[in-house]
Amino acid sequence: MNISPKLIKHYTDYLRLEQSLSENSIAAYDHDVSLFLQYLQAQGLSTELADIEMQTIENFFAYLYDLNIGAKSQARILSGLKSFYRYLQNEEIVEVDPTALINSPTLGRHLPEVLTYDEIQKMIDSIDLSQPNGHRNKAMIEVMYGCGLRVSELINLQISNIYKNDGFIRVIGKGDKERLIPIGDGSLRILFNYIEGERLHIEVKPKFTDTVFLNRRGSGLTRQMVFLIVKELAKTNNIEKSISPHTFRHSFATHLLEGGANLLAVQQMLGHASVSTTEIYTHVSEELLRETLSCYHPRFKQ
Repeated sequence: MNISPKLIKHYTDYLRLEQSLSENSIAAYDHDVSLFLQYLQAQGLSTELADIEMQTIENFFAYLYDLNIGAKSQARILSGLKSFYRYLQNEEIVEVDPTALINSPTLGRHLPEVLTYDEIQKMIDSIDLSQPNGHRNKAMIEVMYGCGLRVSELINLQISNIYKNDGFIRVIGKGDKERLIPIGDGSLRILFNYIEGERLHIEVKPKFTDTVFLNRRGSGLTRQMVFLIVKELAKTNNIEKSISPHTFRHSFATHLLEGGANLLAVQQMLGHASVSTTEIYTHVSEELLRETLSCYHPRFKQ
């Protein structure tokens, strides 16, 4: 049997008639299961209940994390899926509950996996540049890791915001806040190998003429597309860590701090300045940002 809108309706009818839940609660549970179904369909995964394993559920929550769904919301969604599988077991539709051993996300700060520099280099080296989008994918990984970008900042990066001669890029972060981030010569070289090569052969749609990273149809990439590219690279290189595009950003910061970089400079490059600390960060000069990357970031040394 498949997870389908019809099965979900049977489930919500059960919640209404036999569990006597409020309409708000029923709507929440309906949303949780429907969101999981949408994920399976969007990823091209089987919706057959027999094919859904614990790893499928874990990948779903890694996907939610990459979309910046907080731990509290993730915990509620997991509760909804657990309720759904209890219903399926009670109705003898399934025998095994793939959510049984999955713990609720810790409410609070969650630190994602960190890739080693060698793991990142292995992923970059494994990209076949003779294949379609090879140069694009290599440039994406380079920029995500080399500049510590959020995935939203990566897919919205503009060619006009790359200052090649100065060695900086300008990104628009959360709250539409702009910031300048140094970028190493090696990363710039790989980035422009794509911009001045592979990208020129794409028929770009008018809305995306200034967008750096494009799909084969000439439009911008989605977060989900970047997520899938990263997952495929990890799989190709037998990296078993649960990673997402955010993993490269976290690895960027971790490697800098482990190398002894100035914490305030790293926070400013990440765009983590809160209202109470913004004034402090304004005193961190662009030259200090450049020196920090030059001294401590492995990609910047190339």
